[in-house]
Amino acid sequence: MMKKTAYLINAARGPLVDERALVRALREKWIAGAALDVYENEPALTPGLSELDNVVVVPHIGSASRATREKMAIMAATNLVAGLKGEVPPNLVNKEVIEK
Repeated sequence: MMKKTAYLINAARGPLVDERALVRALREKWIAGAALDVYENEPALTPGLSELDNVVVVPHIGSASRATREKMAIMAATNLVAGLKGEVPPNLVNKEVIEK
């Protein structure tokens, strides 16, 4: 359903993308390209994926900058301190687990 000019980007979880179907889509130019920071069967790559010139693969390093890692550490510490104080951590994803 993507346009031929679209690029698929996955930096979330590898199994979100059927890489065999992606290889076919890229080879047959159904989409323009792809960028993957995670893989379906990490660390293995689906055959044909790394041979394509319209795909970029990196070894799950999308957050590997000093600034990002520093912010991640501060966020983790802030959430931990809030939890230890009995407060709702500011970045809690599943808020339904907190009893009101």
